[in-house]
Amino acid sequence: MTTTTSPDVAVVERGYAAFAGGDVPGLLALLDPHVRWTEAAGSAYPGTHIGHDEVVGGLFARLGQDWSTFAPEVDELVDLGGRVLALGRLTGVHRGTGKSMSSRFAHLFTVTDGRVTAFESINDTASALSAMT
Repeated sequence: MTTTTSPDVAVVERGYAAFAGGDVPGLLALLDPHVRWTEAAGSAYPGTHIGHDEVVGGLFARLGQDWSTFAPEVDELVDLGGRVLALGRLTGVHRGTGKSMSSRFAHLFTVTDGRVTAFESINDTASALSAMT
């Protein structure tokens, strides 16, 4: 992962570390209570989730139920001044099928006053959807 001294990049780095460690409370502490979390149309879990409850129930819980492993591997973080672009790969093994996946992603975070207020995920979903069937 690329590191810089940017406070916004540091927030995103802490978020990825919390996610990788299964630290949902730690991750939620970095998200604004009214965060707008969007997964691209065509993804396995498309839609926009508003607030902690929707993000946890509508996305994180489903990931935990569906995947025995699921992890983002960040290659690069780019500070865009109030926004952070993350480029990398999602990897995982689907519980139901036992199939693995590897999917390139671009994640765009909006960071305001040290908290993520918006997130958008755009990824190559073919591998994930194939692993699920």
